[in-house]
Amino acid sequence: MANSQTVIPLYKGDIPNSKPCNVKESLVAPGRIEGVINPVLLAYLPEKRDSANTCVIICPGGGYARLAVDHEGYLVAQEYNKRGVTAFVLKYRLPKDASCVENTETVALMDAQQAIKLIRDRADEFKINPDNVGIMGFSAGGHLASSLGTHYSVPLIPNKENTNLRPNFMVLGYPVISFSDSLAHKGSRENMLGKNASEEKKILYSNELQVTAATPPTFLIHATDDKSVKVENSIQFFLALQKNKVPSEILLVQKGGHGFGLHNAAEPIDWFSQVFVWMKANKIIKGNIK
Repeated sequence: MANSQTVIPLYKGDIPNSKPCNVKESLVAPGRIEGVINPVLLAYLPEKRDSANTCVIICPGGGYARLAVDHEGYLVAQEYNKRGVTAFVLKYRLPKDASCVENTETVALMDAQQAIKLIRDRADEFKINPDNVGIMGFSAGGHLASSLGTHYSVPLIPNKENTNLRPNFMVLGYPVISFSDSLAHKGSRENMLGKNASEEKKILYSNELQVTAATPPTFLIHATDDKSVKVENSIQFFLALQKNKVPSEILLVQKGGHGFGLHNAAEPIDWFSQVFVWMKANKIIKGNIK
């Protein structure tokens, strides 16, 4: 678990949108897990904090079939900690595990909404600013993150406290954004919506079409030679953000393919440091650790 300090169940008692099944969580390759039945947050609390008390929820990718929890999760959280930012890795349920859920379409977004609600409701305990909670996602985790940032106004979870489900910022790494036929990562779309998704559903979860002026400020990183998730996913989302005057930045690199995490061996640029430059420019962090 790479020095995670606390494991926090997302739900108390019965897990909503679930049903008994024979699936069990398992490690299917180094740093990759499948069969998440009991969703949790893995908390990484920094020894020294940026005075803005910023927090970020990290959603690993994996095509909505598995989670790349190591290089798109735990290692990222540790890097945030080094800069004084509290981080939570979200182990969310996967729509591929259809026998375990009532509704594959909503299960991952439901867990993301619950994650931001739980963190904001317990902000004092975690010593974070509840008005400075962002979300980061890679690949299909980027689709989940951008879905939270564009679908937050439709709650999928009980929320009697009326906790704000909108993230304050987003960081998206080579994200799946669009479910259109021309741009979709078909594996992610099929796992979430099935092979015969309606045009209505494709449009609903094409998040570049759901951007408004209230969409959170966003940083995007994508390699133009990505063969798995077309770079146009990030470009179209960025253009929608710009059209709606949402503070946003995009970093396109020539090489790197898909799934490079923090370290792009093909084009060794320290893109993650640029994220913190952007965060400071947008007053998400102050750039001082106390």
